[in-house]
Amino acid sequence: MSINPIVWLFALLCTLLSPFSIGQSTIIHEQKSLYQDIVVFEHQDFRCLSFTAKKGERVQTCEYQDPQDKRIYFPYVRMTLAGLLFNPKPERILIIGLGGGSVPSALAELYPESHMDIVEIDPVVSQIAERYFYFQPSHNTRVHTSDARVYIKRAGLKGQKYDFILLDAFNGEYIPEHLMTREFLMETKQLLSSRGVLVANTFSTSKLYDHESVTYRSVFGEFYNFKIPQESGNRVILSMLTPLPNQQALQQQAEALASALHPFAIEIENYPSLMTLETDWDEQARLLTDQFSPANLLK
Repeated sequence: MSINPIVWLFALLCTLLSPFSIGQSTIIHEQKSLYQDIVVFEHQDFRCLSFTAKKGERVQTCEYQDPQDKRIYFPYVRMTLAGLLFNPKPERILIIGLGGGSVPSALAELYPESHMDIVEIDPVVSQIAERYFYFQPSHNTRVHTSDARVYIKRAGLKGQKYDFILLDAFNGEYIPEHLMTREFLMETKQLLSSRGVLVANTFSTSKLYDHESVTYRSVFGEFYNFKIPQESGNRVILSMLTPLPNQQALQQQAEALASALHPFAIEIENYPSLMTLETDWDEQARLLTDQFSPANLLK
């Protein structure tokens, strides 16, 4: 019986998350920032960024050590590029959360003329992404050291608009609660261009799932829920200001994008069939607001 390489990789990384296994890997950098303890380690042919939280280490990203190898390691990271099915030619891109820079690097290569703003609250993460993960800002790609809520509020006051917004302030166990509320999503919605797409990397299963889902529905109306249960514990929410394309249109766009995305190990032609508009949450769940957002308790 053959073993799915993604499943094998997931099992391997779960093993690496234990203190013993990380000890068996080569730790090449450790640093305490204002927000978290950060570890960069190598194992075989990949390099990983780990955030140390109360419940133990959480691998945020991994990349191949060969800078010529474009493949994106984690399924959930690849899943966020599904937003290109809704807008295949984004001219202005906003990314909340840098991590190791896998998504910004891929988008910069795919769209070298597009303007990209990346918001990362932790300056140490930005430094590590550049030093250890081949991420390079450019004249079109700027990293803003800021709280995402503050940045988005200011961008809204300036009337800025984006064609692709990725909310990725998610380290595997926690999303800052002020980035999950209805008020925050309303502020983010104002930044979408007329053809813009919102992409949110978040939980696929948690006590927060129902609350988060009804909150997104209250702001954006209908949205696509994208999950690959056998490969990732995450889900990706996708929505637009305009009516959402149907599955046939998404599949046609996937076929058009496939050759450009295959070098990044993104099999986007398989994505549309895994997206659904169906409601799989309790519609009576309470909305997350600035007055009610117990994210730490509900996860």
